[in-house]
Amino acid sequence: MVDSKNNSIDDFSFGTQIRKSPFFDATVRWGAKGFSTYNHMYIPRDFGDPEENFWNLINDAILCDVAVERQVQIKGPDAEKFVQMMTPRDLSQMCIGQCKYVILTNQYGGILNDPVLLKISDDCFWFSLADSDVLFWAQGLAATKKFDIDICEPDVSPLQLQGPKSREIMVELFGEEITTLKYYWFKPFKLNGIDLIVSRTGWSSELGYEIFLLNSKDGDKLYQTIMESGQHMGLKPGHTSTIRRIEGAMLSYHADMDINTNPYELGLDKFIEIDKDFDFVGKTALKEIRKHSVRRIQIGLDIKAEPMAGPNTRFWDIRIDNQTVGQVTSAVYSPRLKKNIALAMILKEHSIIGNDVEVISGDKIMSAEVVEKPFFDPRKTAAKS
Repeated sequence: MVDSKNNSIDDFSFGTQIRKSPFFDATVRWGAKGFSTYNHMYIPRDFGDPEENFWNLINDAILCDVAVERQVQIKGPDAEKFVQMMTPRDLSQMCIGQCKYVILTNQYGGILNDPVLLKISDDCFWFSLADSDVLFWAQGLAATKKFDIDICEPDVSPLQLQGPKSREIMVELFGEEITTLKYYWFKPFKLNGIDLIVSRTGWSSELGYEIFLLNSKDGDKLYQTIMESGQHMGLKPGHTSTIRRIEGAMLSYHADMDINTNPYELGLDKFIEIDKDFDFVGKTALKEIRKHSVRRIQIGLDIKAEPMAGPNTRFWDIRIDNQTVGQVTSAVYSPRLKKNIALAMILKEHSIIGNDVEVISGDKIMSAEVVEKPFFDPRKTAAKS
């Protein structure tokens, strides 16, 4: 165990206007050195070398405090009808205990969020959120129509246990029953008297689980229990890996998309079922966008330069013949692939695989090539294993 004297909560200056997760104190004890904010809550972003965090994830397992993935709960007799109105994905066959990746769009077809939806019961759903104020959006929609529902943010806080040894660790914690949990499904569990929901999901592109704590007062105990149980199997405290998520072409809200991005630009067509007979916010706009096609599209880039010291902190222009034709949204050096890889948005006519472009970072000009994405394990065999 990490010596708690190495880090103190007093080492950090935090105000009360940004929330702390139920696992905050535990992450500090286990070595968190830096935080950022997400959904109005602090999230650990630094447990040391990010490359070491990456190798810990893909070789063993890491435990991540992702309580910032706040849940928006839609509950009541009209919950299913209301939730369907919020997303272009057909939910008519969704079962209790199932998770689905969904896109939420506004009236113009812009993306508001891309949460994982959990069907808790016939009259209760959770949106497990990326970083945006969907609670306010949902309450606003409910105020304009007559739905018999209640909308709130419940006391639910997830951890992510991710990596190839995560199943082995989960079996030690929960027993063999956990091995029956299918990809993108969840079940209720108890651990040392702590009520949980466990799902086969995660933001890593690796085998993993999300462990939803149902009472915040148990946060410190839960984090400590998992870390102590998994240490002998190589479990390390960690944070979501930018390297691995870009390798897997996993999207980050406010980076790779925002309210001015539509799903067709990102190649998310399979989640936009506008030809079915249900209605949803943005359906008319998305029909028009599909009819006229998109002007820009997301691509992968191989940036041919010295290894980047860290991920980009600004959007970088993409140029062809001195004309700006797009922007790099997420870039990082992959130590496994031994190259700089990036997600970018570019004018459609320049999106052909093999095209050469220039990437501009400050006064630095880097050559790059348009390549296929994801950059690694495109079939997500690791996550689905």
